[in-house]
Amino acid sequence: MKFSKRQTLKRIASIIDAKYVGPDDFPVQGMNEIHVVTPGDIVFVDHPKYYDKALSSAATVVLINKEVDCPEGKVLLISDDPFRDFNKLTSHFSAFQPSQNVISPSAVIGKDTHVQPNAFVGNNVVIGDNCIIHSNVSIGDNCIIGDNVIIHAGTVLGGDAFYYKRRPEGYDKLLSSGRVVVKDNVEIGPLCTLDRGVTGDTTIGQGTKLDSQVHIGHDTIIGKDCLIAAQTGIAGCCIIEDEVTCWGQVGTTSGITIGKGAVVLGQTGVTKTIGGGKVYSGTPIEEARERLKRFAYTKQIPNMINEIKEIKKNE
Repeated sequence: MKFSKRQTLKRIASIIDAKYVGPDDFPVQGMNEIHVVTPGDIVFVDHPKYYDKALSSAATVVLINKEVDCPEGKVLLISDDPFRDFNKLTSHFSAFQPSQNVISPSAVIGKDTHVQPNAFVGNNVVIGDNCIIHSNVSIGDNCIIGDNVIIHAGTVLGGDAFYYKRRPEGYDKLLSSGRVVVKDNVEIGPLCTLDRGVTGDTTIGQGTKLDSQVHIGHDTIIGKDCLIAAQTGIAGCCIIEDEVTCWGQVGTTSGITIGKGAVVLGQTGVTKTIGGGKVYSGTPIEEARERLKRFAYTKQIPNMINEIKEIKKNE
């Protein structure tokens, strides 16, 4: 998330009542998760295991729970609870805005686009030309939809990220301020759910088609001309490259990449990054051809046992 105007380190520290290391007027331009940070951003870290990763990232403002050596060109915000204070900043710069209308007055809807009855269009949504938004679709704040897009009934764009921190009293939610971005010529089936990014974008590439009941987790990027069949669940922060096919009930773990042109057969669990141009199946995932070979060999075991018995009998 980028701020509407540049802030200073001193101003940010005052919002969360934190100490800081660096000049008062150090520029702060936004806040993001570590995988999407750019210079000027705040990133938070609250575990020593990830200190080095945060301090060496592109972010120039590190919200951290220990005063450490500050890298050159960067500044620190010292907090006893960076997770909590990151949420405070999200609430301050991207506060929830209740809607007063089914279609927000701030929404921009393109030429020859049809929004069917009972669809909800939130604040600052942009929908392109020649789109069809069917009934009971919910499009959350700040979503961007391209031209020639079809979204079928009951689909939700822009739900919050599934991101929680375990505390003694229960789960603490990391607030979401990101968007869902849908490119041109996409079709999204009924009852799909596309979570917005925590601070960045969840993106569906041009020409991609989603079947019914597909879930796309926060900050995932899906490329061009992909086919994703029913009941597939893509976890957060994944990269699905162009022309990937995922058949029904595929599931992934977070943070993986599926290479260009890969085909993932039904009910496969994608537990690791896989290369493009191949066909995969099973859990744990492997190339489908290798799995079929092993099945074929396994079927020969009873015959092999019988042959061994016959040999021993004739000895």
